[in-house]
Amino acid sequence: MITARNLARTFTTRSGPVEAVRGVDIDVAEGEIVGLLGPNGAGKTTTLRMLTTLLGATGGEATVAGHDLRRDPRGVRSSIGYVAQGGASLDEAVVIEELVLQARLFGLSKTAALVNAEELVTTFGLRDLRQRACKQLSGGQRRRVDISLGLVHRPRLIFLDEPTTGLDPQSRTNLWEHIRKLRAGGVTIVLTTHYLDEADALCDRVLVMDQGTIVAEGSPDELKQRITGDIVTIELAGTEHVDLHDEHTLHDDTFDEGAQPGRPKLHSRTDDVVQVARAAVDVRSTLVEHHRIHVTVDRGDQSIIPLLRALDAAGINIAAITMKRPSLDDVFLTVTGRSLSDAEQDVAPAAA
Repeated sequence: MITARNLARTFTTRSGPVEAVRGVDIDVAEGEIVGLLGPNGAGKTTTLRMLTTLLGATGGEATVAGHDLRRDPRGVRSSIGYVAQGGASLDEAVVIEELVLQARLFGLSKTAALVNAEELVTTFGLRDLRQRACKQLSGGQRRRVDISLGLVHRPRLIFLDEPTTGLDPQSRTNLWEHIRKLRAGGVTIVLTTHYLDEADALCDRVLVMDQGTIVAEGSPDELKQRITGDIVTIELAGTEHVDLHDEHTLHDDTFDEGAQPGRPKLHSRTDDVVQVARAAVDVRSTLVEHHRIHVTVDRGDQSIIPLLRALDAAGINIAAITMKRPSLDDVFLTVTGRSLSDAEQDVAPAAA
């Protein structure tokens, strides 16, 4: 359904060019749910807007639903549905009338438009709300109207940009079920999200984006299998904020900026923890993130007690120690060197 090669977009700003998307390759097969996962500003929405012809690409090429993105943008638009982050329904519009109007704009006859609209209000649990103005609906109900608007002309491919942002947990879960039903009905879905649980729950494949590039790709399980074992996180006591380092980039001249006279360098403390951990248990890998040391081991439940004993014997005070199975956030941390929540704070606004 989608083949994109070296797709790129550069914005011109007063401070100079900003590369929002830096030459990504994307393949989406028919019937898949593919998620673009990453922090706000990673380039997800820009990529979606290029694939839907709403934004011109400054580099690369793509075929979407059998139509060339550059040579046949009208063919692309006629074959896809698109649901933007902000929605498309007008406050005063009546649900059923808005759906019929959207179908008519795609060239459907009045009869076909009404038939499709009636089917969608039934499918998305909106039948009792069909004569209400959109402003009278809850956030979850209105989001279902937005998705119905993207489907009313029966496209084979639909793009959903942050489909559940702002919804309460119950509405999110309800919308997830509707998205799964669409895939079961043969619709190919590409969605953007910065919710790890959403990508895990919905997507057949995930493209992890960061700073305009795809840094990892695979099914949620395949991505998590890249981090074998369990992750034990050791949080040091009494530390200030520090720059991010991993075991390969720690330097002797790295000091804790908030240290008091006579207080040891944070590098020394984190490096000591890494050495103590390696001596105490079988460590596969380590990553130091601020004042937290992430240690990957075969069996986390069997490693915590030996680690605690060794750290205590070495005189290293810790604030907490936790163990968990690998998650998509751990994948993001491994491939980028920072967690998804930290990445949210670092991204350039122009890349949103």
